[in-house]
Amino acid sequence: MREYNEDEVVVLGRFTSTYGVQGWIKVYSYTEPMENILSYSPWLVRKNGSWQPIKRVGGKKHGKGLVAKLDGLDTPEAVRVLGEAEIAVPKTELPDLADGEFYWSQLENLLVYTESGVLLGRVDHLMETGANDVLVVKGTEASIDREERLIPWVPDQVVKEIDLDSGTMRVDWDPEF
Repeated sequence: MREYNEDEVVVLGRFTSTYGVQGWIKVYSYTEPMENILSYSPWLVRKNGSWQPIKRVGGKKHGKGLVAKLDGLDTPEAVRVLGEAEIAVPKTELPDLADGEFYWSQLENLLVYTESGVLLGRVDHLMETGANDVLVVKGTEASIDREERLIPWVPDQVVKEIDLDSGTMRVDWDPEF
């Protein structure tokens, strides 16, 4: 089976706990809607430091979450070894996006600069707030300070430019805020 390195995958969720007595496992999905994670195959799970395929033979919505059945894992003890392992897929499996659209994973780790060139920090992660998504930007050694900033994801108004090739983002944001 082919192994994948970190640059070739995107994490879409994680396992949480066993479900039932036939080897099903609960899944926490980062996709929107959450059921989208079930449309990808194969899933990749990190084993011994590398991403390896794992075949899913079943999956469904259950209550407020998801459960999955994995090939060859037929008991709670067998799936328990997965613990809370992350679930990834090859980046090549993701649908193409329209111009100006980005996957969250593409935005993480970008350096964030103000329009006047002040380095605010690096995008650590994003979070949903209801009104709009928010960039969580953490200061770096080279940034103006070590503060954590919450910057709203509002393209054209706050987020002015994204350059994935250079790993940078320009924002209309006051460094004092």
